[in-house]
Amino acid sequence: MAAQNPTIVTPDIPDDGGVFVAPPVIGVKAVQDVLDVCRAMSLWPMTFGLACCAIEMMATSMARFDISRFGAEVFRPSPRQSDLLIVAGTVTKKIAPAVVRLYQQMPAPRFVLALGNCAISGGPFKFENQYGVVEGVDELIPVDVYVPGCPPRPEALLEGLFQIQEKMTGRRWWPKPQGAVE
Repeated sequence: MAAQNPTIVTPDIPDDGGVFVAPPVIGVKAVQDVLDVCRAMSLWPMTFGLACCAIEMMATSMARFDISRFGAEVFRPSPRQSDLLIVAGTVTKKIAPAVVRLYQQMPAPRFVLALGNCAISGGPFKFENQYGVVEGVDELIPVDVYVPGCPPRPEALLEGLFQIQEKMTGRRWWPKPQGAVE
């Protein structure tokens, strides 16, 4: 008589995107804290720009601002390799299904940063009887951090990255800028 492998049945836990994720097999807080710090210091944002804010996102990876100092150097071309979706620019109703599909293809844990007024609220394209612009990407997918501006400066994108890292680890790893209001 062959021995049967025992099956452990665990309830699925829904995450913020409505996808069911199995809980960890072994929950050790110290190990989870180390993994969270490692994830926060090696974010892989997806290469995804919709409008002029994408130019500021590209400037953030250049030598003057150098996003690689803060652990987000590798912009990935595929959602399956990314854990941070930076929605940079105007989300139209025509591109909205693609944004949702890209978000769904990202592995968990995944984070979304809305960059610029157009991604946050529709920006200057929000007016009465407009029919082509989504008034905020948060109508489509859950957003973790909002970075306002038209277009936002690269420093603002770095601050948004710091807030994502703080959300992941519960601690701010980089000093606040001088003169920052708390």
